[in-house]
This record gives sequence, structure tokens and C-alpha cells, in this order.
Amino acid sequence: MSDPCIICVAITGSVPTQADNPAVPISIEEQVESTQEAFEAGASICHAHVRNPDQTTTSDPEKFARLKEELEKHCPGIITQFSTGGRSGAGPERGGMLPLRPDMASLTVGSNNFPTRVYENPPDLVAWLAGEMRKYDIKPEIEAFDLSHIFQAKLMHDRGEIADAPYVQFVMGVKNAMPTDKDVFDFYVKTVERLMPGAPWCAAGIGANQIVVNEWSIKAGGHARTGLEDNVKLDRKTLAPSNAALVRRAAELCEKYERPVATFAQAREILGLRPVAA
Repeated sequence: MSDPCIICVAITGSVPTQADNPAVPISIEEQVESTQEAFEAGASICHAHVRNPDQTTTSDPEKFARLKEELEKHCPGIITQFSTGGRSGAGPERGGMLPLRPDMASLTVGSNNFPTRVYENPPDLVAWLAGEMRKYDIKPEIEAFDLSHIFQAKLMHDRGEIADAPYVQFVMGVKNAMPTDKDVFDFYVKTVERLMPGAPWCAAGIGANQIVVNEWSIKAGGHARTGLEDNVKLDRKTLAPSNAALVRRAAELCEKYERPVATFAQAREILGLRPVAA
């Protein structure tokens, strides 16, 4: 297998704090430094949340604007992917950064349980977020926490609510949601290939499952997400020293399965994104 593998680094998220691992970047400056190291290690997508000084997540467009500007300066060509997740706001507030025109944004097309709450994604909000992404030429990354989310992505694409071939990411290992199960993973892959032939797909595993799902995905021809948002350890005892260390670990799996790590230019071509201006 020689198809390039896109590595996405989820740099900070909304849950892990520096108490969990001092390497978790909180400030814009920390996020940019951490992303630059991960970019140099092979990441071509930066999945980003932004935080307040007290480490709580926010949807503040000004913070996202600063982050985007600094990433474009220090990581030229990297694909910026902003989160529209529910921990940083409610309703349309979750898409307040979309007018900044990041390359991509996360889009969860249905609700599901999280460890202590319901992750609510009502149809009207999903439709609004998808509409904003079309308006600003942003490619959605469909975060599939459930099999039904893959079918919903297909339906939205058929209705023109998702402009291009959906990029689906399977999320496995969230407590109370889809566990890390190889048979389910294989069925996810077959379902995407059946419903959306040729569409690129990705997978993310949470906690200790991160490296497991990375390997399944890379071996099966998909793309991989890693980073301190999903997992703060290299193993059960050792804290990950950086996002870059987790990217390098994924890159080693690419080498194991004879897949080159995608450059940002290759990742943009695979995902159908606009090229970087010369």
C-alpha cells in the first residue's frame, strides 16, 4: 500500500488540562508552538479548540482568529480545522468562528451520550452549521460517534447540504458512546465504501485506544487522528511529552505499513481543499 496517510493532530480539545499533562497547550502561544512541532513531525491537519486563561473552552471568534493567523504564519500550508463542538457554546454560538473561513470544521450530524452528559446536535443546528460551512467554503469533517451519523452524512450529501464527498471520521472509545471494537470498525469502513465510494475517511481513538485505532486505520487505508485532545499518555504510565511525540508515533505506523505520511499539499489534494496561495 502506498497511498499517503493524512495525520491530523488534535492539539488541545476541551477536556484535558495541564493538571492531566503539563504538555497540553492552553494559550494561543502554546498552541502555535505545539502545532509547529507536530507539523514538522508530519501532521498536515490541526484540529483546534481555543481556551480561556482558566483553561475552559470558548467559541470566542477573536481567539480563533489569532490562532488561525499565527498558524498560517508559523505552519504555512497546514490545514486548519476548527471545532464546532458543544462544550464551548450553545446553538449558533458554536459556529461563530466559521466566517473566518478555516479550511475545515468539525460537524457532528447527530446526538449521542458522552461520559456525563448528552452531546446534543439537533437537526436544525446541524443544518445551520452545514449551511455556514457551504457559505464560507469550509469542508466539514463528519465526526461519527455512531453508525447512524454515517448514514446521515450520506443523506445530507445527497440533499446538497454537504457540498463535496463527505470526509467521515469514526470516533471510538468515548465512554457511553461507541466502544473500540474491531468488528464495528470494519463495518464502518465497509459502510463508507458502500455508501460513498472513493470518499476519504479517518478514525480517532480515545485514551489508550488512540494507538489501537491509529493502527487499524492506517493498515486499512484510512487516515489517522492523534494528539493530546484525545489522549495524554504514550502508554499506561508515561505522559506524552508533546503533540509531536504522538504524531511521530502515528508516523511510525505509516512506515510499518509502507504508507508515506501525506504532506500538506497531498492532504489538500486528497480532501479537495483549495491550494495554498503562492
